[in-house]
Amino acid sequence: MLWAGWRSEYIVTAGEPDADGCLFCRLPAGDDEETLILERGAFGFAVLNRYPYTTGHVMVAPYRHIEGPAELNADEQADLWRLLGNAMDAIDTAMHPDGYNLGANLGRVAGAGVPGHFHLHLVPRWSGDANFMTTVGDTRVLPEDLTVTWARLRAASSRARDASPE
Repeated sequence: MLWAGWRSEYIVTAGEPDADGCLFCRLPAGDDEETLILERGAFGFAVLNRYPYTTGHVMVAPYRHIEGPAELNADEQADLWRLLGNAMDAIDTAMHPDGYNLGANLGRVAGAGVPGHFHLHLVPRWSGDANFMTTVGDTRVLPEDLTVTWARLRAASSRARDASPE
């Protein structure tokens, strides 16, 4: 038996309406370290997932509350892709994954934990990363605490931004 107590908060509240409104609309008003925001852009932000599939699981969302990618304007599209690239650079620098899964769950039936506010998932993967557990046991195996991951990626993200020609 494996125990992942930190997941219980998500499991218990999944599917319940958020009393404080949309998570992605609320996060930017908070402190970066408290909310796990890695980077803020002009039109969106990158945030570490509090309920990750793997260590380093990042989400990228626009500030504007929209349901799907077709509603993004050109500025939002460009900013989200820039934020996504910066997050990948930070993860590559800090964690050296062997690959990534990138995607969006559009709608509750598609697996969206926050339906109604479009966001992308960037999930680092490693050879032999034991993610079969998700399929057979609905369990995640994470070797590192979220606050440690946030600090590593935030530091790597700053280094990546400082080194990139803009």
